[in-house]
Amino acid sequence: MDLDAAERALREIASGRRRLLAVRHPLGFLCLPLLRSGPDGVCVHLFGEPHGDDDPAPVPPLHAHSWELYSHVLYGEVGNVRVRIRDDPDTPTHRVFEVRSHPDGVDEIRPTGRLVHGEPGPVQPSPAGTTYALGAGEFHTTVVTPGRTAVTLVRGRSLPGGRDLSLGPLDGPPRRTTRRLCGTEDTLHAVRTALGRIHAVRRD
Repeated sequence: MDLDAAERALREIASGRRRLLAVRHPLGFLCLPLLRSGPDGVCVHLFGEPHGDDDPAPVPPLHAHSWELYSHVLYGEVGNVRVRIRDDPDTPTHRVFEVRSHPDGVDEIRPTGRLVHGEPGPVQPSPAGTTYALGAGEFHTTVVTPGRTAVTLVRGRSLPGGRDLSLGPLDGPPRRTTRRLCGTEDTLHAVRTALGRIHAVRRD
């Protein structure tokens, strides 16, 4: 799915021709899952938009996907902080957690026995019109300047045998989070907002 196809899909949702509910992601953004085909998926992410009952991200923000990610910034600017880790049971900074996602939207976050030392790198900014890639298993966190918004078109491809991981406190307990669905009105607002942002960039 290219940018034009993604925009057509958003217009179908905004007009009511296609029914889709946005997801409030535990990492603090809204996700519009446009396509899922085997190992491939395409989503639009909205950062910095009010969620109504928003809370700070309830899961550790330093994470690694089990899939390859290519993200094209449609509006605003997104920053990524890559984290180098090395196994270090003597002077660790984090424990590695495994994230197991279930079809009902529940994520189980389980501590593993792996202790690591993590060293965050600098923020790598990606402005509108640029694309960044993140490999499977690469620890990172995505940031948007407080008070700013951003929209990205994300393409992912799952790899066999991969695991979703996060970095958490050394004594962090197991926990569960739920990916909550937005209602129809909130979804339509999110879709129309995304379309408005995309059109604003094109007019410029």
